[in-house]
Amino acid sequence: MKNLLILGAGTAGTTLVNKLRPKLDRGEWRITIVDSDPDHHYQPGYLFIPFGTYTPDEVIKPKRDFIPDGVDYVEASIELVEPERRVVVLADGAELPYDYLVIATGTHPRPDETPGLEGEEYGKTIHDFYTLEGATALAAALDQFQSGKHLVVNIIELPIKCPVAPLEFTFLADDYFRAKGIGDQVDITYVTPLDGAFTKPIASAHLGTMLDERGIGLEADFYLERVDAERRVLISYDEREVPYDLLVTVPVNMGADFVAKSGLGDELNHVRVDPYTFQSDDHPDIFALGDAANLPTSKAGSVAHFSVDVFTDNFLSLIAGRPMTERFDGHANCFIESGNGKALLIDFNYDTEPLPGKYPYPVVGPFTLLKENRLNHWGKLAFRSIYWNFLLPGRPIPVPTEMPTAGKKIAAT
Repeated sequence: MKNLLILGAGTAGTTLVNKLRPKLDRGEWRITIVDSDPDHHYQPGYLFIPFGTYTPDEVIKPKRDFIPDGVDYVEASIELVEPERRVVVLADGAELPYDYLVIATGTHPRPDETPGLEGEEYGKTIHDFYTLEGATALAAALDQFQSGKHLVVNIIELPIKCPVAPLEFTFLADDYFRAKGIGDQVDITYVTPLDGAFTKPIASAHLGTMLDERGIGLEADFYLERVDAERRVLISYDEREVPYDLLVTVPVNMGADFVAKSGLGDELNHVRVDPYTFQSDDHPDIFALGDAANLPTSKAGSVAHFSVDVFTDNFLSLIAGRPMTERFDGHANCFIESGNGKALLIDFNYDTEPLPGKYPYPVVGPFTLLKENRLNHWGKLAFRSIYWNFLLPGRPIPVPTEMPTAGKKIAAT
């Protein structure tokens, strides 16, 4: 009996076991998935909790509900991977052997990595929306926010989960305050280490214009050195200061601690892998999927979805003694909420930045790229149902794994 061991029952891990279990002979393959948290969180829903669109119970379901029959589910914390012995050591000392290991333990906000961020003010004048607890507390803070105050949204360092989410929060906050009648009396500043609103030039210029149109300040090239919570000031390495009354921070995101202890990660504990096959740089029997991998693309649910599709085909080839010929192109897409019941859609990969045009989609499409409209907004909201009912159970979703070029307005070179 061969052992396939998956660490992490989030988006990538859960989707993978649902894809692979029907394709692997139960008499030959044991599949085990390990996770310490019994609850599965629909993390894109965190964004909407501060504004009352979703309640916390609408983004949580039991993980066991999505683990298929024939997969062993172990609820435990992970201590260490020992590649030479091909075992995973759990926190209680138990050991799980593997023939192939997939690490899908994600990435997580680490406010402790930034001087001054942790402390008594966290949850009072400093908030995040990258955790359920943070998003819930932020809802109360926004409700009490008054005119004449300064809201600052700050990205400390990249990569982060869903890199467009801070922009979405900023646009939604502006819309929220305008609906309350205090939009013109609230200052909002978007503070980022990037040289513009986003990582790619065309999208960055477009999104930067949207900030300007809303009167939202942009503080670019801001590398945060520390937070002076007593003075309520952000301080950069070049000694610039940005004051705030309410800080919405995106802390440093890091992979699981066991990744570093096992010698498998980069400086942020993301597993070093081949960007096309997800195979470990150091151990051919270890792979990493989703946010846990150090892929040079967005840490987003769409990447987990597309990468699982590629990995499934490659894994079946690998165990059959054939070469892994499928290659992940870095495909990512996401809706960007922009307020007023509208959203944009961006679609890109390793080589092609987000471009304007149309995105082909059966029945309801095509969706417009890099342009605000209501269809994109409803597409964003509809994805929660698609996530629970199709993506996690591994059912087919009619979206191409490779980035489509049809419909995109590609400038001549």
